[in-house]
Amino acid sequence: MNSFFERRYVIQTFFIVMALALLGRLYYIQMVDNQYSVSAKDNVVKKVIDFPSRGTILDRRGVILVQNEPIYDIMVVPREVKAFDTAKFCSLIGIDKEGFYKRWVKALAYSRSLPSPFEKQIPERLYASFQEHLFEFPGFTPLLRKVRTYPDSIAAQFLGYTDEVTDLDIKKSHGYYQKGDYIGRTGVERAYEDSLRGQRGIRNLLVDSRGVTKGHYLNGLYDTSAVPGKILQSSIDSRIQKLGERLMANKVGSIVAIEPSTGEILAFVSSPTYDPNLLTGRDRGNNVAQLSVNPYDPFFIRPIQARYPPGSSFKPLSALIALQEGMITPQTTYFCAGGYQAGNHFVACTHHHGVTDLRLGIAGSCNTYFCNVFDKLMNQNGAQNTRTNFIDWRQKVLKFGFGSKLDVDLPNEVRGNVPSAEFYDKIFNGTRWRSSTFISDAIGQGELLATPLQMANIECIIANHGYFYRPHLIKSIGGKDVIRQEYKIKNDVGIEQLYFEPVIDGMQEVVEHGTAAASQISGIVMCGKTGTVQRNNAKNHSVFVAFAPRVNPRIAIAVVVENSGQGADWAAPIASYIVEKYLRDTLTSRPSGKTPQWIMQQNLLPALKVLSPAAKAAMAKADSVKKIKANSVKSKKGLKSASRKGEKIPQQLTAIQPKRNEHL
Repeated sequence: MNSFFERRYVIQTFFIVMALALLGRLYYIQMVDNQYSVSAKDNVVKKVIDFPSRGTILDRRGVILVQNEPIYDIMVVPREVKAFDTAKFCSLIGIDKEGFYKRWVKALAYSRSLPSPFEKQIPERLYASFQEHLFEFPGFTPLLRKVRTYPDSIAAQFLGYTDEVTDLDIKKSHGYYQKGDYIGRTGVERAYEDSLRGQRGIRNLLVDSRGVTKGHYLNGLYDTSAVPGKILQSSIDSRIQKLGERLMANKVGSIVAIEPSTGEILAFVSSPTYDPNLLTGRDRGNNVAQLSVNPYDPFFIRPIQARYPPGSSFKPLSALIALQEGMITPQTTYFCAGGYQAGNHFVACTHHHGVTDLRLGIAGSCNTYFCNVFDKLMNQNGAQNTRTNFIDWRQKVLKFGFGSKLDVDLPNEVRGNVPSAEFYDKIFNGTRWRSSTFISDAIGQGELLATPLQMANIECIIANHGYFYRPHLIKSIGGKDVIRQEYKIKNDVGIEQLYFEPVIDGMQEVVEHGTAAASQISGIVMCGKTGTVQRNNAKNHSVFVAFAPRVNPRIAIAVVVENSGQGADWAAPIASYIVEKYLRDTLTSRPSGKTPQWIMQQNLLPALKVLSPAAKAAMAKADSVKKIKANSVKSKKGLKSASRKGEKIPQQLTAIQPKRNEHL
């Protein structure tokens, strides 16, 4: 009897345990493990994302700078993969067997049931041949994408580039972006991301258990169409942008040209540059790596990130402040005997100008004249008030846009520099310093620093007789004039209009009879100023700023060519050709005889330090060892990750697993 009841309890316990196990498994399947729910849903409805085309970017005349071309990502769902010819697959999409194996391990680590990218950015011509054999590779599906293409291969630093979103991008967007989306990283692509990106679309497709599409779920009731990004019309003139990049080939520096009446940037050249098409497609990673180690740093956006002493191009600004303050008149003269003695420091002048007035001072770039003007400004209330006078002078300089960002519609703009009184307090160990100790500020040297964009903006101020519009690069979005309100405001610099004419007289004289006479343009009145940025133990930078024509100016420009000598040597002729191309769409000869073709052929890149063969071999060996160790660690991690999840590499894939030392 007791034996009977004991057996009954054992049987009951067995069934209770079995029931609990089944309930636990059911709970796990429904509440924890999503692979079955995903598979079940995919047997009914599959969501397909339609990625929108990013907005096209045009130049000011409607020429396409950036557009889109179709590419394909090959997606994979590992649980749906069946035996296939891996060698044929690799051949069709252009990868090797080792590459296939690495991609397979990565897909397994991501999910067995969810699709993930197996190979990205396959060009349309390659996909066409792969598509014919797609049925042979179950579990692999194509996803149509669009990537940027650049018809003229110009304006790389201005346009910027796009890149696939990271986890941080997704987090910052509060879920707007999803894995596989692209985002603007630099330039206009980043600054106008919200307008360019468009809106994703969703198609809900009915599929059977074999993945065959049976139509749209509820006849497309819940489908949404992709909305392409908006068209951006930039202010860039592709004609002078292209010419500028060719003139600056094998040179370090930049060109910025602005329309004074609007603040629209006409040219934005940063050199050395690169072909923006290199940052799209399957070779993007390799190209980025090569450009990143380029010693001339093509990713550096020189028009808004490089800072230079403005040199003698600063002298017209000094003259305007002195005229406004009543320290000089156009007829005020100083005697130039070849330099200026500032305390125990002698500032040399390029010539023995003799008696020099304002016009000759600007035309001949007389250091003596402007050192005297600066000294008078700093000591107008007595030498004991130098510090106070300097603070007042600095505030007037800041109004011209020096020392602060101009807030151009591009990311990563840097400030210029106008030294503060506190800075000199530290340098000279107290507050009782004199004008002779920082006389270099008088001629645009010393601690004064400006970006090429700021230099060009100064020319807009002079061309406009006292005001400027903040420089910007976009004219319209989606066919509508929606530029930011701050780009429509006149910014007054506090100089009366009547003081600009004598300064402009001197700038016209610079081009017609002065330091830039060799770059004069026949039939065009151009007003400019050369600058030679002196550097310790290095070759000077060549600088030239200008605007043209004198009456109703249409273009203001700044050119900087590093390590190339005087402003008249390189910057002035380059600027003159940009101005002529913009105003007349032609190029004529110059008194200097320097033709555009000759300038394009000259290599002014500074010499680099060359490593010895032994040092190169040692570095190459070290890099090789690091790569081998990194690849070994990654492979082990991938295998361990798959092993921990209980995944088995399908038999048909084991043949492409690399041998232990094959990568050596």
